[in-house]
Amino acid sequence: MTKTNPILKAEVRTVTGKKVKSLRNKGILPSSVYGHGFEPISIQVVDKELEAIFKHAGESSLVELELDGKNIPILFRNPQYHPVEGNLIHVDCYKVNLKEKIVTTVPLVFIGESDAVKAGNVLVEVASEVEVEALPTDLPENIEVDLSKLVSLESMITVADLVLDRSKIEVKTDAEQVVVKVEEPRVEEVAPVVEESTEPVVAPAMNQKTEEEKAADDAKRSEEKKKEKEDK
Repeated sequence: MTKTNPILKAEVRTVTGKKVKSLRNKGILPSSVYGHGFEPISIQVVDKELEAIFKHAGESSLVELELDGKNIPILFRNPQYHPVEGNLIHVDCYKVNLKEKIVTTVPLVFIGESDAVKAGNVLVEVASEVEVEALPTDLPENIEVDLSKLVSLESMITVADLVLDRSKIEVKTDAEQVVVKVEEPRVEEVAPVVEESTEPVVAPAMNQKTEEEKAADDAKRSEEKKKEKEDK
């Protein structure tokens, strides 16, 4: 069955610069269309419609941009989000040549369950996407990673293990790159408890005098008393 690309309706945009803020306040998102050998065009789209399509298409699936009665095959590029609200505030539309291969990233989707993880170990996701080169029409929406292949501790899946049509899609990411692996759960070190001693603490003696010093002091005091009596 032939895949049907989603259609995004757009209009030529005349508002530019700081004035685009007024468009966003009306639920309109500014964008632009560009591509090799294609004159860039400033456009605007309904933000909710674009967000819904971008959520599924991402940056790897073809979208038909309907502009002035014509459909332009595009890929989304350079999405920008509001720093506080997190909503999409801008995205570029890259016009592709359906007969020329392009390089892009494709997200990874983890499916299935790992027996090693069920046994109490930890699943570590190392990569969330891979870079590929293919004709726009051959680009997959995502690549599935079957976690059921992780059957024991230290099991791992690398880019070389990914299942996809390599006759049409060339994976640019290093084949040895780990995608997901299983590790032993980390045991947090607990600081030893130091028991408080019930023995009385004896403070070290400070400035204690020797027997000789004590005798000298006694002799000095006796001499001082004797002198006092003579003076009287």
